[in-house]
Amino acid sequence: MSYPEDLREMVDRHLETVSFSHGAGPDGADTTGLDEAMRYSLLAGGKRIRPVLCLATARSIGEPLEDFLGAAAALEMIHTYSLVHDDLPAMDDDDLRRGKPTSHVKYGEAVAILAGDGLFAEAMGALATAPAPAGRVLEAVSLLSAATGVEGMVGGQYIDVSAQTLDADGLRHLHSLKTGRLIRASVEVALALGGLDEAGREPYRRFASLIGLLFQIVDDILDVTGSDEELGKPRGSDERHGKVTYVSLYGLERARALGAETHQQALAALAGADGETDDLRRIADYIYSREQ
Repeated sequence: MSYPEDLREMVDRHLETVSFSHGAGPDGADTTGLDEAMRYSLLAGGKRIRPVLCLATARSIGEPLEDFLGAAAALEMIHTYSLVHDDLPAMDDDDLRRGKPTSHVKYGEAVAILAGDGLFAEAMGALATAPAPAGRVLEAVSLLSAATGVEGMVGGQYIDVSAQTLDADGLRHLHSLKTGRLIRASVEVALALGGLDEAGREPYRRFASLIGLLFQIVDDILDVTGSDEELGKPRGSDERHGKVTYVSLYGLERARALGAETHQQALAALAGADGETDDLRRIADYIYSREQ
């Protein structure tokens, strides 16, 4: 089965309509340059895995996809903000992202920082206006905030840059925060907005946690085996920065075996979900097949 391109195209069409600035005010102050920098990174392409997961989950539980486009956009804004900040000289100091100059290379560090900050704030606003009962929206905002904060993506990045010595459990915890929490939130936000009960959510949560792990295992493998063109950024970045990865910890072949095991575990978890899960399965297959 192929990746659900219909959902990716729906996300891209919606993102094209998003703008963040209304131009110069009566006093002549103008933020259109910041709008340009935010949209430059947001519209840089890619498979849109996080918003596509959101829409695929909505489809799985029988919800109208149009009602979830704001949430999907919010997830992509958060992901993009994290990439803009991760690429900064103080973090990973990368010059390429998705085959294009990174934000700080094109616009300078100050504007890149502000673009990331702006994307985070706009994401919360987009999710807060989702067309769902207030309690469901509040839960969704809380889930996304937690996935982004100290016990989520930002906390994971802190562990990563603070050069802590990690064993296998520590590495898994790091990536469950840095990468896994936002991938899991992409599913959980849709479940919250759709109002699915706790019992119904559990298989989806297990699936989302496992594909978050799978994504990072495959990323670590590709950092060793992929080309700059395939990755859209320089390969070998993890080794240059002395980072512990699944490849450095286990070796390439064991990392590949771990990826295969995690892929099968994710599909097994998804089999317990009571809904139309073909699109979610296709996303899991795509994440796994990137390194095949």
